[in-house]
Amino acid sequence: MAASARRVGAETSKTRDTLLDHVEQMMLGEGYASVSYRALASAAGVTPSLVQYYFPTLDDIFLAAIRRYSERNLAQLQKALAARIDDPLRALWEYSRSEATGALMTEFMALGNHRKSIRAEIAEVTERGRRIQLDALVAKFGKDARPGGHFSLPALLLLISGLPKFLSLEEGIGVKTAHKEVTAAFEKYLDEIEPTPRRKRSR
Repeated sequence: MAASARRVGAETSKTRDTLLDHVEQMMLGEGYASVSYRALASAAGVTPSLVQYYFPTLDDIFLAAIRRYSERNLAQLQKALAARIDDPLRALWEYSRSEATGALMTEFMALGNHRKSIRAEIAEVTERGRRIQLDALVAKFGKDARPGGHFSLPALLLLISGLPKFLSLEEGIGVKTAHKEVTAAFEKYLDEIEPTPRRKRSR
């Protein structure tokens, strides 16, 4: 007779959500290495067995945390694009700069270097976000457009999303040479493609 599948706590459980809140706090406060069954249980005031009921493996804890974090990020991205249909390049640039400097994302990226499951999840979520971003650019410029006459939309999107991550990575180790110049030059390039809409004067 086949063994019955192990019961796992529901994803909609408030207890599970509270545990993930503590996971985020621990990662932000002491780094991802501080997260263990015992430490998480202590922080949340529950037993290690309850933590394991919701997350059978340590990878399950981190996967659930990054999925929840990513869903929040994607929701913010879609909201930003919906609010700025006429200037998606600027919306994406500002979103990417904010995302790149997020301390929690930095921890997830570091964790991904050590755990394949996390790395695969980050890649999947990143690709999903890129599709949303590219759709917004195609809607504005057209599928085969080359804004400014240089980069294809996918290439331009890679610069918009990748440049802030690279700059953030260098700044994290104290390197800032030419960062301001590169940022200013790229923003000027974006302005030439998509001039920042003038704000209406208040009466």
